[in-house]
Amino acid sequence: MLTVLFCADPVNPRRTDEHFARESMAVRDAGGTVALIDHDALVRGDAAEAVRRVQRDLGPAWYRGWMVTSGQYAELAKGLKERGVSLVTRPGDYARAHELPGWHETFEGLTPSSVWLPVTPGRVPSAETLARLVQDLPDGPGMVKDYVKSRKHEWEEACFVPDLRDAKALHRTVARMIELQGQDLAGGVVIRAYEQYDGGEARVWWVDGEPVLIGPHPDSPDVLPDPRLDAVRPVVRTLGCRFITTDLARRADGVRGPSGWRGVDAGEWRVVEVGDGQVSDLPVTVDPMELYEQLPGGFLV
Repeated sequence: MLTVLFCADPVNPRRTDEHFARESMAVRDAGGTVALIDHDALVRGDAAEAVRRVQRDLGPAWYRGWMVTSGQYAELAKGLKERGVSLVTRPGDYARAHELPGWHETFEGLTPSSVWLPVTPGRVPSAETLARLVQDLPDGPGMVKDYVKSRKHEWEEACFVPDLRDAKALHRTVARMIELQGQDLAGGVVIRAYEQYDGGEARVWWVDGEPVLIGPHPDSPDVLPDPRLDAVRPVVRTLGCRFITTDLARRADGVRGPSGWRGVDAGEWRVVEVGDGQVSDLPVTVDPMELYEQLPGGFLV
């Protein structure tokens, strides 16, 4: 029996959050079990309250909900364990897939070169510190984000840096990103070499090292590229997480990856991001059952 923990509606905690309602309905209609998590309580540090409405002794369960920090996820796992519920994705695996420092080395060569620095919310590293941080990145443009998300909708002011050697511009962009993220800043600052892509991104969902769903990225739900997975498949297996996503895109300049990287030519397809599958958004154009019928749990009636 497949059990899925969704975020509850903050106004009506007995109902699934509207964003995940169609997924929740699909699981119920197929004979699975749905339980609800109070996301707001989890974020404010009250894991016991967050899981209070979860039925006891449900056994193994998948989480599908809003992003949480790796620390919050670990507290969620503890709170659920006390109720006889175990998250299929362990806290260490969640952190490894959810935060760039956890997966970047494994995907090195397939993803843009990146550097990072732990930073607490509201504290901006000096321009000198940032200049030293990016010295091993290639000359040219870059982009700024935290360990999980970018401010791509504020592209010019809080994400894109035209020249990584321009220390003042880099510092200004990092400072603005930190300011806008506020207390939601995840982990610290990540600075990546910029690559331009063409044709949209594909989101690939992986379960136990196998691609179970290739769909569009949520930002472009009507665009469906057909990515090559030859080089990505063995790397996903190396990462060793049970349920992840990879966002793939083709380089606009046609530059190919390193020939023979890990024995496979990746061509110009690049891994833009990696994420934990539990908190990766499912495009509205994808039938939830295309994903849920692939999750281990034997729930289909």
